Formats: sequence, structure tokens, C-alpha cells
Amino acid sequence: MGVRSGDRPRLGGGFARLWTASLFTNVADGLALAAAPLLVASLTDDPVLVGGAVFAQQLPWLLFSLISGVYVDRLDRRRLLVVVNLLRGLVVGGLTVSIFSGVVPVGLVYVAFFLLGTAETLADNAASAVLPSLVDAEALPAANARLTVVHLGVDQFVGPPLGAALFAVGAGLPFGVNAAAFALAAVVLGTLPRTLPAAAQRRPLWTEVREGLHWMWVHRVLRTLAVTLGLMNVTLLAAFAVLVLYARERLGLADVGYGLLLAAMAAGGLLGAAAVGPLRARFTDSVLLRTGLVVETATHVALATVTVPWLAAATLVVFGLHSSIWGIVSTTWRQRVVPEPLRGRVNSVHLLFSAGGAALGSLVGGPLAATFGITAPFWCSAVAMAVLTLRAWRSFGRRLVERPGVA
Repeated sequence: MGVRSGDRPRLGGGFARLWTASLFTNVADGLALAAAPLLVASLTDDPVLVGGAVFAQQLPWLLFSLISGVYVDRLDRRRLLVVVNLLRGLVVGGLTVSIFSGVVPVGLVYVAFFLLGTAETLADNAASAVLPSLVDAEALPAANARLTVVHLGVDQFVGPPLGAALFAVGAGLPFGVNAAAFALAAVVLGTLPRTLPAAAQRRPLWTEVREGLHWMWVHRVLRTLAVTLGLMNVTLLAAFAVLVLYARERLGLADVGYGLLLAAMAAGGLLGAAAVGPLRARFTDSVLLRTGLVVETATHVALATVTVPWLAAATLVVFGLHSSIWGIVSTTWRQRVVPEPLRGRVNSVHLLFSAGGAALGSLVGGPLAATFGITAPFWCSAVAMAVLTLRAWRSFGRRLVERPGVA
């Protein structure tokens, strides 16, 4: 059952350490969110290559997500998080040295982004899987909301403008801070309690992969959420993969202005994280998810038509609010209903749809912009989202309102 109105869920010291580590990793990711596209755009103005850099970081989700899920279930998740964050720090540190040396081929950037994406398939999955072992089930919505706040507040609100500003001073600066933040996160994560997997006979890798796939696919709500989110991310990244060029060419913004656009989206996300509790108390998940479909469609239409920066920023505020609510609702569903021994593998299936959709979208955004103009990805995404909204509307009907732990 949920927490009674007025009760404050107890999250505990383990969650505090996970939150602190999340703060550091989100500092790293937030700086890179603006600095990475700016780095690629400083090396080439080809929309295909700019969008391809996003694809390079998303591709590992298509290749390794399901395999990563098996190892998240097999290994001590605390140790896995420590090692992965140390490796991320080393990769970004190497890229930083290359930038300061003045020798930064686009191919090297692609390789670094691919390695970071590979590490992320393990880190994101393990962090989500470890959370239910640190807090009680009734506290999961509050814990996810607080992690969302730090993700949005640092990763997308503070980080991008700061990353863009540091990049303007020196291209290597945001990446140097990025590497240090990953190292600090690894230190904090090392203080978490051990999370040894349940003793079980090891089976062939693909047998365990299929078990996670089957569990997700037969669970109607989780399957619906995963497939819909995957398709939404195809349309989202098809447009947002060229957002840095859109900001320059369509809105006339400089590098810092691009970072402020990302911050506007994060501001909306913070509002969504703060509002999700009261909204879920008043409205069903069905209403919230259906509203999200409409908002996402309208976002692409608005961005395809506006030329004034503040209108684009306002659009991204609304989009960020919807995105935050959608993420908290779907994550809480998954964490509450998936059994402990299967969390890594079921998470991996969800993340495959989510990040895999983003990877496919980022692959098509650049060619669309290069062939038909910078607004073409937004128009195509608007049409695709309108079709998806009509198809998914019935799936998010009243039957979805039963919540785990309630029904």
C-alpha cells in the first residue's frame, strides 16, 4: 500500500549515499550534455556527423543492454557500480588529454562516446536495481522523485549551461571536471552495503536473457510502457539529435544559449518531479500517461514552427514536466513488481526499448536535417507521434489504473 497522506517516507543512510553518488554522476553527465555536442560541432558542421555522435553513445544500448542485465543480476551491484564509474572517469580523462593536446579527430570522439555508452548500460541498470534494496517499497515513489530532482537539477538544469560556459573558456575544461566527478562517485558508491546476488546455478547467458525478456513481455503494463516509450524516443531523438544546430540556425543562439535551452527543459522536469506526488493522488496513471502523449506530440509541432528563443524554451519547460512525470510513474511500476533476482534483466529489456529507441532516432535525425532542412526532424516526429498517440490511447485506458501494491 502507498504511504498515507501526511506521512514522510524514511529513506535511510544507504539511499543518502546513493543520492550523493548520483549527484556526482549527474554533474558529469550534465556538463557533457552541452559540451559533447559543442565539441563535435566545433570539429564539423555536417548534421550527419553531429547526429552520429549521439548515435555512437546510444548504440551500446542496442548491442549490450540485454547482456548487461544478466551481469547486473549475477554480480555484486555495489562493486559493479564502483568499477564502471572508475572506467568512465578514465575514458573521459583520456578524451580530456586529447582535447588539451589539440589533436581531436572525430573518430576518437565517437570511440569515447561508444565506450561511455557501454558503461552506461551497466551503471544505469545497476543503480535502478539496487534502489529497492535500500528503501522500503512504499518509499520508492519518493526516492525516485528525489533522484529525478538531482538528475534534472544537476544533469539538465545546472550542468548544461555550466558545461557550455566552461567549453567557451576551454574545450577540455568540462571534460576534465566530468572525469573527476565520476571518480568521486566511485568513492561514495564504495560505501554502500554489498548486494550479493542470490545463490543460484549459473545458466547459459542467453537462457537468462530470455527469462528477463519473457517476464517483461507477459506483464501487460510493463510491456505497454516499454514499447510506447521506445517509439516515443525514436521520435524524440530524431529531433533532439540536431538540437545544437537547431539552436544556432533556427533560433540564432550561441553556445551558452544552447545550454540554457537544455536548462529550460530541466526546469520543467523539476516542476514535474515536485508535482508527481500530488498529481498521482488526484489523477490516475492512465490520465497522466495519455496527457503525456499529447504533450510530446505538441512539443514537436511547436519546435518546428517557432523562431523566437523564449517560445522554444517555454515549449521545452512543458516537455520536461511531462517527461519527468512519465519517468517516475514507469520506474516505480517496474521497481515494485519485478522480483529481486530478475531486476537487472527486466530493467535491461525496458532500457533496450528506451535507449534503443533513442539510438535509432538519433541515427535518422541528421540525414533528415541535411536533406530537408533543420526543422524536418521535428515535423516528421510530430506526424509519427500523432499516429502513436492514436494507437496507444486505448492501451492507456482505465485498465492501467491498478497500481502495484494497490490491486
